[in-house]
Amino acid sequence: MSQATEMMNCEDYKQALTTSPEFGNEPGHAQTCAECAQYRAEIWALETRIAAAMVLSAPELKMPELPDLDTVDVVSLTARRSASKPVWFALAASVLIAAVIGIRMSDPGMEEIFGTLEEQVLAHVDHEPAALLPSSTPVSDGRLAKAVPNRIATMNRDVGLITFAEFCSINGKDVPHLVIQGERGPITILLMPHEKVAEATTLDGDNIRGIILPVGDGSIAIIGDREEPLEQVQQNVLDSVMWST
Repeated sequence: MSQATEMMNCEDYKQALTTSPEFGNEPGHAQTCAECAQYRAEIWALETRIAAAMVLSAPELKMPELPDLDTVDVVSLTARRSASKPVWFALAASVLIAAVIGIRMSDPGMEEIFGTLEEQVLAHVDHEPAALLPSSTPVSDGRLAKAVPNRIATMNRDVGLITFAEFCSINGKDVPHLVIQGERGPITILLMPHEKVAEATTLDGDNIRGIILPVGDGSIAIIGDREEPLEQVQQNVLDSVMWST
């Protein structure tokens, strides 16, 4: 196997594992690659910590003691036949269709469905912690081209060491989601050509901070560690990205 092929396999494996941790259950590449086996262990450990943090302890359910009922004057009702499965399935399908139609038709009030742009950006960063693992392996040109297709934008690598490149959803639209390595750790970059903002907006999370920059008819979100100096990163991003429309 050539070095280029082996590197591509490692990159594809890590990318798939980051997106779907259960992918690591498949035998194969990690059994012959120590680096990927270590990466898999880190991903699984992170998933275990997240799962443990989400476990809520609930008190034991205790039913109150009810008094005995006088059944002398109680009238028995004829049991009604429960609705058949097809009926319930039809009802469920109707509700689902109505929900989808409601989302599609409420574009002017999209904020009520998805939250504000700032809330969506911060929530998305929290939703994909595995993408923020430190790495020294750059994504391939092919991976970058898929994540940032020419129909959306052109982007060069002067922005920094790009270690993650995928699509994510903001306001129901697919946008390029990139991660570069900064001085204090990974930095998330979201390219949002259809999200126009009037002015720069700061973002503040528990352990992160960032900014949404107006760029033409769209915007770019940059989020990093609270101690990360983002000013130079912002300029590098603006110099490296150009919208195609």
